[in-house]
Amino acid sequence: MSNLLWKSLVVSPAVLGATLLVSATAIAAPNASTEVSTTEQPVAVEVAQPEILAQAAPTNNDSKVLDQVNRYSNEGKTNNSLSQVTSVSQFSDVQPTDWAFQALQSLVERYGCIAGYPNGTYRGNRALTRYEFAAGLNACLDRVNELIATATADLVTKQDLATLQRLQEEFSAELATLRGRVDALEARTAELEANQFSTTTKLVGEAIFAVSDVFGGNSGERNNTVFQDRVRLGLQTSFTGRDVLTTRLTASNATPFTLQNNAGTDINSAEPLQTYNVGGTGGNSIVVDRLTYEAPVGPVQVYLAAAGGKHSHYAAVNNPYFFDKTDGGNGALSTFASENPIYRIGGGAGIAFNIPFGQGGSIIKPSSITVGYLASEADSPTSGEGLFNGNYAALGQLNFGIGDRLAVAATYVHSYNGAGSSLFDNGEQNNIATGVVGTSFANNLPNASSSNSYGLSAAFRPSDKLSISGFISYSDVTGFGAGDDREVWSYGGGIALPDFGKKGNVLGIFGGVQPYSIGRFSVSQGNNDLPFQVEGFYKYRVSDNISITPGVIWLSSPGQNDNNDDAFIGTLRTTFTF
Repeated sequence: MSNLLWKSLVVSPAVLGATLLVSATAIAAPNASTEVSTTEQPVAVEVAQPEILAQAAPTNNDSKVLDQVNRYSNEGKTNNSLSQVTSVSQFSDVQPTDWAFQALQSLVERYGCIAGYPNGTYRGNRALTRYEFAAGLNACLDRVNELIATATADLVTKQDLATLQRLQEEFSAELATLRGRVDALEARTAELEANQFSTTTKLVGEAIFAVSDVFGGNSGERNNTVFQDRVRLGLQTSFTGRDVLTTRLTASNATPFTLQNNAGTDINSAEPLQTYNVGGTGGNSIVVDRLTYEAPVGPVQVYLAAAGGKHSHYAAVNNPYFFDKTDGGNGALSTFASENPIYRIGGGAGIAFNIPFGQGGSIIKPSSITVGYLASEADSPTSGEGLFNGNYAALGQLNFGIGDRLAVAATYVHSYNGAGSSLFDNGEQNNIATGVVGTSFANNLPNASSSNSYGLSAAFRPSDKLSISGFISYSDVTGFGAGDDREVWSYGGGIALPDFGKKGNVLGIFGGVQPYSIGRFSVSQGNNDLPFQVEGFYKYRVSDNISITPGVIWLSSPGQNDNNDDAFIGTLRTTFTF
């Protein structure tokens, strides 16, 4: 039994509350046998330690004790630890009129074995278990032995010793059991600490298996049934308990489908793109697709991206059940249905801030301002590139909560794109040919261009079983070449039924218009029709870590042309998370 552990047990307020029974006044206290709630105890743990300990899968009772041991072992690492007091008057919640005041005063001033919380409270009304009482009794016995050993035995009366002896005999079994359990848990904890991955980092992951195919017209003949995958492995590191450094590796062999027009020519479009097609370079080659750091600075939340930054990492998307952690495998199937396309303009490296303001009233809840800057060529020293001279997108967003069931976000993005890039490129250079959402006329920027984009996103939850969300975006693109100016529109809305059929399941239907271009170039090509999309999916939760999502995507007027046959994409996606 380590001295540090027993020292921690000694200073537990619930345990030391039991020692009130030592005096005659304390023995008259009402019976209290309710187990202490762990939420009331001060916690001082290293980052990710609870998750690591949980992997040992002990019994429920052992888990509780193991958590206590973990907290005790970190005594002194934070200001949450208990502090010794020398006078009962130091407790703000103990009054001379309290029935146990004299008993507590005696334990504090005669024996010095009572401690309190850093905020100056004792919390003497809390209940305790027999194990906690046994531990408190042991603490008093240790203190008595110390007084005797230091020639201060005159402070201990014969009546006190007789009372302690009777109590020790009565609780000897519980005390022996407690010591045995703690010794075993200490050995288990030592083994875990010796073999654990890290005390500050935890590993999270997602693996997607997807079977998919396209049906309808030339597009159906152009493509075959495919079985594809994407794997994400992330290291989430925290240094303070409130910050997180995300290092994510991605490997994928998922290649998006290619649509064809009635002439048998490929339509260079991002319309059929699905979320698991985003990230990776194909062939299951491993790439670092995200390296970000998030931390609070006062009331402001700071987001810093060294690589793979996305606006939807830090900005409120307001599309619940369709959006899943930026192209994750538990939301909508398509990139269009997952989030407002305005968040796909730009990406890469940069910085962002979420700044709260206002306390709100009975209707308007606390609001916030989000500002961010991401550059997709920030790592390149080549002329015309870099952090400020290359492709970039600066975002500003106002976030409002209206009541408890309505959230609204108004977004503005100013961007610059070099020649040959795409408007909705997501900051990923391997996708600049077609973008990650929208038609080729909306994306293709043959010459350098700047754009001002405006978006509105809203989510409404009339009940716990129904969620309604939608968005609209408009981009005014000014090209630096002849005929490059254009306007790009997109809008859509969806209905999600969470817990449909079973807790954790989601039935979702989303429809709208993919980003499309209105401009001289598209009109001259005869491509000025609306590219509608309707998607339906049902996420079935097999377990906490596995979900299966069958779904269908209908694409009308692909390539902004009604003459092109509609395309239907069927997908069966299985997602493993850990």
